[in-house]
Amino acid sequence: MRPVVQARLLSLFLATIRSQNNIALAIASSGIAATLLDGGRTTHSALKLPLNLQNTEAPTCNISKNSGMGKVLQTCQIIIWDECTMSHKKALEALDRTVRDFRGNRRIFGGALILLSGDFRQTLPIIPRSTPTDELHACLKSSVLWCHLQKLTLKTNMRVQL
Repeated sequence: MRPVVQARLLSLFLATIRSQNNIALAIASSGIAATLLDGGRTTHSALKLPLNLQNTEAPTCNISKNSGMGKVLQTCQIIIWDECTMSHKKALEALDRTVRDFRGNRRIFGGALILLSGDFRQTLPIIPRSTPTDELHACLKSSVLWCHLQKLTLKTNMRVQL
């Protein structure tokens, strides 16, 4: 799916949820993708992720529970993460640890709904001075969380169908 069309679909989800007076957090792995989402911010900026994720054993988001973002993570109905395939698996695991802690819930992502969007045929995580094997091990599909996620694939090009 083209990035602009994909961003429009995600923005439609965000608008629908927000129109029902619910909180929806929009994040993206790149600045350009974040600007295409209504209220979007980069993942590192919004979640205060450590810059050296790959060197941290069990990273968490550097957010306090009582901060504005801490309260958003505790109460939001959905977190939409665009271009997640560009991120290191430890970024997803840091979000999981943080949301579980903030919500006091041991279920995956503290029971919060997370919508991950991206294309694994595009950019994988970039690791300085790494081998292709290192990059595959950093990929979201290598995360312990991956087997717990429900995967959906959009296959029909709706622009052609009209």
